[in-house]
Amino acid sequence: MKSLELKIPPPVVALLCAAAMYAIGRAAPAMAFAAAVPTPCIVLPVLLGLSADLAGVWAFHRHRTTVNPLTPQKSSAVVQTGIYRFTRNPMYLGMALLLAAWALWLGNWLALLGLPVFVLYITAFQIKPEERILLAKFGAPYQSYLQRTRRWI
Repeated sequence: MKSLELKIPPPVVALLCAAAMYAIGRAAPAMAFAAAVPTPCIVLPVLLGLSADLAGVWAFHRHRTTVNPLTPQKSSAVVQTGIYRFTRNPMYLGMALLLAAWALWLGNWLALLGLPVFVLYITAFQIKPEERILLAKFGAPYQSYLQRTRRWI
């Protein structure tokens, strides 16, 4: 399915997953959580997700490299500082955290399925193609980064 690689912007994938989660939650009210999720349990992943997203964008901006996930070949640097010391994909991690918060807010067990769907899709059709392109472009320094920094967390 190489035809899907680097084709759909990750924020669009996240929005599609969020819409599907909402639709699933509405279609299966019997799968609602027994009790309401406390607000801090929803706010925390929102804050962490937004922070990861912004930290990732800021680090790319500081290193003057492209933020466009559809054109990794235009990258001008391997960013390994800031949040990139802990995760190779803070922006995707941030989106996943926002989806987790969304699932909790929806309060439906089936809505939680959107989270692994997002992670699996992004890993297969966005992250792995990016890594392949960046490894070919940056070689040993990128290989070293791959070995010492986790893909997600």
